[in-house]
Amino acid sequence: MAARSGSPASASEKKLSNIENELLAFSAENLQNNMKVTFYSRTFLSIIGGVVAGILGLTGLKGFILYFIIMAVGSLGVITKAKFDIHEYFDSWNRVILDGITGGLMSFVLFWTYPSASS
Repeated sequence: MAARSGSPASASEKKLSNIENELLAFSAENLQNNMKVTFYSRTFLSIIGGVVAGILGLTGLKGFILYFIIMAVGSLGVITKAKFDIHEYFDSWNRVILDGITGGLMSFVLFWTYPSASS
């Protein structure tokens, strides 16, 4: 059955072709590599931040505030490196902002307490 140009069937076909054109294709290997690099950079920043917090003698809430500032700066660095086009390199904003924060927190606390305990 042929549809006329003004019929609802042709409008739905146009919507379908627009949706197909807007679908993004992701490479699973590239996404996994991007997440691995982001995770390693967060871990590195956590270790360096923990050592700095321990050397500065930050205790309690001040140390945790430093950690979250470091994580925010790290996330901003990744976003800047991606030229603010996150969806080209990651599948969601949560991957850049939230993933790896708890694992980094463990490393931060470990290296935060070590310089404090050794002095």
